[in-house]
Amino acid sequence: MRPVHPCWRVMNFRFVRSSLRHFLLFFRTVFGRGRPNGIMVQLRPLTKPKILKKRTKKFIRHQSDRYVKIKKNWRKPRGIDNRVRRRFKGQMLMPNIGYGSNKKTKHMLPSGFRKFLVHNVKELEVLMMSNKSHCAEIAHNVSSKNRKIIVERAAQLAIKVTNPNARLRSEENE
Repeated sequence: MRPVHPCWRVMNFRFVRSSLRHFLLFFRTVFGRGRPNGIMVQLRPLTKPKILKKRTKKFIRHQSDRYVKIKKNWRKPRGIDNRVRRRFKGQMLMPNIGYGSNKKTKHMLPSGFRKFLVHNVKELEVLMMSNKSHCAEIAHNVSSKNRKIIVERAAQLAIKVTNPNARLRSEENE
């Protein structure tokens, strides 16, 4: 047997390692990442664009840091001599249209879904065709009995629910 150059051994090892990685990736997707049968696979959106915020800090009201009586909530300054309204250098910034979100990612949750408020099962079935882009959020005034029905129906339709555990009591307490 003729001697093999050490360079070929390294390249061969890399090939085997990458082949093994691809096989494991295929195996996991076909047979489901080794989850027990009782746990449902987590629903993912069709596309998940990177959500980029132009500004993450909140705009605070002028002189709210100076006086306790002036709350932090933004109010537009309207004074004739106001430095913030006149946009002097070094003053706090005012919100304007340029800080708006990208249309593609506006109202999008970090998971990549958009919220849709659901009050009953009939409204849930509206999401049947758009379950890859929208998720359901059960309204606050829905009873625990109806919540249970909505969550079960959502699982059948493969619709993600943002608040499935709200107002559910454990079996032990009942």
